[in-house]
Amino acid sequence: MIQSKKRWQIERPDEQIVAQLTRDLKISTMIAKILVARGVTTSERATAYLEMDESNLHDPFLLYGMDTTVELIKQAIADQQQITIYGDYDGDGVTSVTVLTTALERLQAKVNFAIPNRFDHGYGPNKDYFAQLHSEGTELLITVDNGISGLEEVTFARSLGMSVIVTDHHEMGEELPAADAVIHPRHPQGQYPFGELAGVGVAFKLATALLGEPPLDLLEFVAIGTVADLVPLRDENRYMVKEGIRRLRRSKRPAIRALMQVSGHEQAMLTEETIGFTIGPRLNAPGRLGDADPAVHLLKSEDDQQALGIAEALNELNKERQELVKEIAKEAEEQVVIRYGDNIPLVFVIDGEDWNPGVVGIVASRLTEKYYRPSIILSVDQETGIAKGSARSIEGFDLFKELSKNKDILPHFGGHEMAAGMSLKIEDVELLRTQLNEQAKEVLTEDLLQPKLSIDVPLTLDEIDIASIEALEMIRPFGMGFPKPVFLLEQLDTISTRKIGASKDHLKLELGDGDERLDAIYFGAGALADEMAPQSKLSLTGDLQINEWNGRKKAQLLVEDVKCDEWQLFDYRGVRDPARWLPMIPDKSMFIAFTEQAMQHFAPFLNGFSIVLAGKDELALSASIVLLDMPPDQDQLEYVIRATQPDRMYLHLYVHDSMYFEKMPDRKQFGWYYSFLKQRGHFDIQNQLDVLSKHKGWKKDMIKFMTKVFYELEFVTLENGEVTMLDSAEKRDLAEAPSYKKRQQQIKLEELLLYAPYQDLKNVFNSLRTIDAVEEE
Repeated sequence: MIQSKKRWQIERPDEQIVAQLTRDLKISTMIAKILVARGVTTSERATAYLEMDESNLHDPFLLYGMDTTVELIKQAIADQQQITIYGDYDGDGVTSVTVLTTALERLQAKVNFAIPNRFDHGYGPNKDYFAQLHSEGTELLITVDNGISGLEEVTFARSLGMSVIVTDHHEMGEELPAADAVIHPRHPQGQYPFGELAGVGVAFKLATALLGEPPLDLLEFVAIGTVADLVPLRDENRYMVKEGIRRLRRSKRPAIRALMQVSGHEQAMLTEETIGFTIGPRLNAPGRLGDADPAVHLLKSEDDQQALGIAEALNELNKERQELVKEIAKEAEEQVVIRYGDNIPLVFVIDGEDWNPGVVGIVASRLTEKYYRPSIILSVDQETGIAKGSARSIEGFDLFKELSKNKDILPHFGGHEMAAGMSLKIEDVELLRTQLNEQAKEVLTEDLLQPKLSIDVPLTLDEIDIASIEALEMIRPFGMGFPKPVFLLEQLDTISTRKIGASKDHLKLELGDGDERLDAIYFGAGALADEMAPQSKLSLTGDLQINEWNGRKKAQLLVEDVKCDEWQLFDYRGVRDPARWLPMIPDKSMFIAFTEQAMQHFAPFLNGFSIVLAGKDELALSASIVLLDMPPDQDQLEYVIRATQPDRMYLHLYVHDSMYFEKMPDRKQFGWYYSFLKQRGHFDIQNQLDVLSKHKGWKKDMIKFMTKVFYELEFVTLENGEVTMLDSAEKRDLAEAPSYKKRQQQIKLEELLLYAPYQDLKNVFNSLRTIDAVEEE
């Protein structure tokens, strides 16, 4: 048995709907299953998903306040007022700034931009920064990707004489800022048909309204910001990202080409994952460490050399950010070990002096991913006496709700169910740690503390081919609201397993089902090869890819998790040297011997391990057992299996005195020896055994065995080495003799356990386990 790392939650799409889509749209069952699992259950909806175009964009003037906003901006342009776009320091923020400044420049506006510094100004509107901008000549201030919660700051800006337009997509409070105009897709007085735009999506709608048509070339930036901000990829978001990625792949923009060059990625192969894991982190890096302006300068650059220079600088900042994260994560891990040891808490609250507040959220994510616990990472500033940080959670522990119960010690906090930010006094950190762990006892069950893996696309091997995997491109992009499929392959035969990589820490598998075959790679799971018995039935989850080598394409599964529901049998019967198989035995396995000879034989090799003698020592339940030698009979074997109930069984089956090759004397041999004894009446077996052995070509042990059988059947007496025939002996069957019966059983057992092919051996143990299960019931 192999346990999965995560708790699998499998949802199976309706096969009738899958078949209908497959027929109507002439698509593979794999693609149809993905669509159905994502709620696309009619041919009409599926066609709409697959054939999106510009018509999927909603009219920007459906946004509440758009008419007023456009009028204000156009008047400011006509009056040559200084317009400042006030953004945010993340990927959504810098792309929002880029989109709106570019659109305004096309209208000949006098425009610049300003992004608050995370460390100097904090997030969002800032009074001091607004005052500075006013002193530098700003007359119209337009926020992008922020501002909706800046009630006091917006009022302050207007009091200085600036006009203010707020464009944002974040959660609104009960009161909106008193700006000249507020553009928000979920405005309480609006009826915009789609409320899940990113900040850059809102900026794009404003740009469209200002220019009179969608600036489709700017969808490259919209795609980046939308993916980076993790908003749902539905409705017009989906079209903007899909079209944006198509344009990014062939973009001539210096910024895009430079980012691809410094990251070592092929531009033509760019996907939403490239944005999320390559472009996004580099655009985020400057804002995490200081000034975010270089990210905007890069995106707006029209010079290849300039763009490459900025991209290289951002690349270095990203490396610095990675090192910071690595360093803080290491310190946080050390705290976990020192503070908790093996007693992992329900909620981590880890604090450190002068940790960079810009990266503690990433560290919290890493801690949560590793331990599957809600995690809060706090940066402590002794000068101010404040601890400031970020939190990440797991399903079942609503961060915002649980933090709200501690608002008396949290003067500033915000967020949602799975992520939050906060600040508090240093002296209150320990209290927060204690109270959150007490609260967690009320809501986090054992079941919730096991990581969950949602699986919704089960496949059979005959549904997997190159064409179907390539067709995944037609239903991209994947992301929030349209997650990447997690494929499930069930009860496949293990054809072969192999450790690969320089350190042999990765696993390569060949899987089969009938005549179908599929290769699989499981990174970081090389050790699992030792836990997979031959011909195991495996269920696996992961991502399907195309492996191309020397011009040949093959489907391949990139494994995320694996499990085996059946017990495992490992066959080391022919491996004489214990040094070759002992390293394969898991810790805490039970070593079982049936004879004293076996205990003595293996004792030197099992230094530090104890050996249990079956029939003498008490046996207990054990997930893994090692049978060191042959059981004397099947009853002993059944007893061991019943007592231990193992999930994994390792067979060595050392034999001290094998009967299999000795065989049983045949009736002709028994008959001759009986006649010999009857004719002589007496036989001095002690002194004449060698003579008889040479005369007949029989082994001495065989003569002794036949003698013992005759003695047990009362055909002869045996005293002081003298065998005497009894005239009064009754006719009896040889099988009545205990020695004969025991040797017969031992030969059969040896044939069964020592020389049977692997699958026959597995079937033997399956039947024994079934007998035990039936008896228990």
